Amino acid sequence: MNLLEKLGLKVLRFLEELGEVSILFIKIHAGMYRVFRDRRLILRQMEHIGVNSIPLVIIIAIFTGGVSAWQAAYQLKGLAPLSFIGGATVRAVITELGPVLTGIVIAGRVGASIAAELGTMKVTEQIDALESMSINPVRYLAMPRYLASLIMMPMLVVFANVIAVFGAYLVSNFFLGISSYVFIESIRNFFSLNDYFYGIVKATFFGAVTALIGCHIGFKTEGGAEGVGLSTIRSFVISAATILILDYILWNLFF
Repeated sequence: MNLLEKLGLKVLRFLEELGEVSILFIKIHAGMYRVFRDRRLILRQMEHIGVNSIPLVIIIAIFTGGVSAWQAAYQLKGLAPLSFIGGATVRAVITELGPVLTGIVIAGRVGASIAAELGTMKVTEQIDALESMSINPVRYLAMPRYLASLIMMPMLVVFANVIAVFGAYLVSNFFLGISSYVFIESIRNFFSLNDYFYGIVKATFFGAVTALIGCHIGFKTEGGAEGVGLSTIRSFVISAATILILDYILWNLFF
């Protein structure tokens, strides 16, 4: 019975937290009418989430593309000509590797940062101070971060896709002996716009989930500095796991 009780408590806690996240989601969207008035807050968060993440995205993307080309060459060896590498690599990057890896990296950099910022404000009673001044914390703190992540994540994924394809081209051209013409023709033969839009849709969901979880965990932080550290870790772990689960669900929906 002890095991069943613990399992039941875990399930109840999960459902309770899922309800809290849903309520926060509704409250964020209820504050969207202030988007124009709060544009400075949103732009500041767009800079933090998007522009400041570009160097990290470049590093991740170019090596992702290069490794994908090497892996495709290894998989195709003896089964198909290497001229298929361009199309195979680009489809893998645009539909899966680009959105998922970028989403996880941003979850580590941005999602954890959101949880740490809001968690610190929570334990130092800054959020209580906002409420005492009749400022809605969800509208003032969560909505700009959520909207900025929703907008910037697809942009970062598009940028990552371009860099990753360039990395795959460099490996294919300089190390695998595939000419530029063959690589580009392979992309033309196998690339589909549906793959591109599918990756963008996934990135939009990933951006929304990352910010939403980060804000929720930040608002629920307690326990001082130790609590902030635990919230930071928890935000990244839950966001990364949710991104992978969403990736599977969206794949079944689209394909």
